Amino acid sequence: MFEQLTSNRNLILKQMSQKTINILGWIATATSILMYFSYIDSIRLNLAGQKGSVIQPAVAVLNCLLWICYGCLKPKRDWPIVIANVPGVILGSIAFFTAY
Repeated sequence: MFEQLTSNRNLILKQMSQKTINILGWIATATSILMYFSYIDSIRLNLAGQKGSVIQPAVAVLNCLLWICYGCLKPKRDWPIVIANVPGVILGSIAFFTAY
């Protein structure tokens, strides 16, 4: 079964052009950025006195930092990964600090 899945994956990848894969990467980058922009509402609520949890933003910041390191340390930098995670570090940090 594993061989069949690998074979199907390889066939799909052969059919997709590198341009299509790059477009998919940038679409994923855009949706990731939108996800991190959802922290703006949490920050607004924190500043209004309705404090939220610090756990989720702290873990998001750590996760984003790791992805940024990964994207920067690859032999050919993976800019979609780096760009997608920068807002998570910034907005996650703000959400974390305003939740106190």
